[in-house]
Amino acid sequence: MAQPTKTATAKAKYVYAIGRRKTATARVRLFLKAGDWLVNDQAIAQYFPGEVARHYYSQPLKLLGKSETFSFTSRIVGSGKTAQLQAMVHGLSRALIKVDPAFKSPLKQAGFITRDSRMKQSRQIGTGGKARRKKQSPKR
Repeated sequence: MAQPTKTATAKAKYVYAIGRRKTATARVRLFLKAGDWLVNDQAIAQYFPGEVARHYYSQPLKLLGKSETFSFTSRIVGSGKTAQLQAMVHGLSRALIKVDPAFKSPLKQAGFITRDSRMKQSRQIGTGGKARRKKQSPKR
């Protein structure tokens, strides 16, 4: 009786990190080889279109001079596109520090490591449904 053969796929080595902003969470896998930059199985330029976004997501790797050295994939959920972009850059920066702790100083000075803790203010009781709205006062 013939034994079924198992095919082993070569698993790529990567470094894993999580970045957050508002309610967005980005799970970033940083591969130690050149390749594509993917976000939610799409090219990063397609997921985050525009010149401003391109400048922002390429900044951590350009700062370190490693644009051609690394590739990454990212899974992002929650919030809007801008917060997702910021969460992804936060996660990418954390992954770069795991690769080489010497990267921490320039990334910290550029402000990529610090988690921006600003969140949407929750609704307050008696304010008419908004966080800072005042109740309407009667005319007479």
